[in-house]
Amino acid sequence: METKRAALSLGPIYYLWDGPKWRDFYFRIADEADIDHVTLGETVCSKRQHFSEPHIADVIERLEAAGKQVTLSTLAMVTLERESRHVRDLIRDSDQRVEANDLSALGLLKGRPHSIGPLVNVYNAATARVLAARGADVICLPPELPAVSIRQMLQAMPDFAFELFAFGRMPLAISARCAHARSKGLTKDNCQFICGEDPDGLPLRTLDRQSFLVLNGVQTMSNSCVVLLNDLAALTEAGLTRVRLSPQDCDMVRVAALYRATLDGRIEGEEALRELEKAYSGIGFSNGFLHQQEGAAWVARARSATTADG
Repeated sequence: METKRAALSLGPIYYLWDGPKWRDFYFRIADEADIDHVTLGETVCSKRQHFSEPHIADVIERLEAAGKQVTLSTLAMVTLERESRHVRDLIRDSDQRVEANDLSALGLLKGRPHSIGPLVNVYNAATARVLAARGADVICLPPELPAVSIRQMLQAMPDFAFELFAFGRMPLAISARCAHARSKGLTKDNCQFICGEDPDGLPLRTLDRQSFLVLNGVQTMSNSCVVLLNDLAALTEAGLTRVRLSPQDCDMVRVAALYRATLDGRIEGEEALRELEKAYSGIGFSNGFLHQQEGAAWVARARSATTADG
């Protein structure tokens, strides 16, 4: 039986990039990246929306002209009336499919084909079935899931499109307060968009100077970058049909090319890892959650294949 070619997806940019940089990033993805699906739109903080909004129509047009399927993301936390209104307007008016990253969007999306993002906790097939019955036809699983749970869901719902978070800093938490602004002596209401000074997040260290987490506005992320290149073969053989890359401030066209080549069997995982270290240098890689260890851990290939196979 021939294995179906796994699709490669690009998630939304979680960081604050200025409008021209945001636009040009997606223009390059449209023109150069072998990516099938692109999810875009502000997910982390509604105050950032005005940076990308002037460019979003042009970006969608460029991506769709290049043959990419475009999905628009909802906010991960809705706390204000204007944020609630934005979600309602997005779902009502969008010609593109919508990805829910907060449960508040699910009632509005019921009965309409939509995606579920990795910020919604889907940990088992029972939850996935409930969401599918309400109209979800793609679920990007949270990055903290172990391979054994992923395989169980693939086996329980073999015809459903599950997506794996396979590259990027892990989104760990969203807060109503902005620790990023607070760390620089500002408040959330008068943040001066200080998070824009850290286009790949603000690294945190413990008191004994060990790398710990990364702040991104109101979002807390992992310090390490999830890299599942060595784990793709086992999971696609188990039935995984979509793999997601989360944009970082690096050459994402090169990252996409390495994941595409690995998925297609044109390059071995170890070789792809060596090349990825050049494309995203100075960042620690991790795959611990997939192998039932602490998330920041790195499990080498020898054990990786065994664990991913369940």
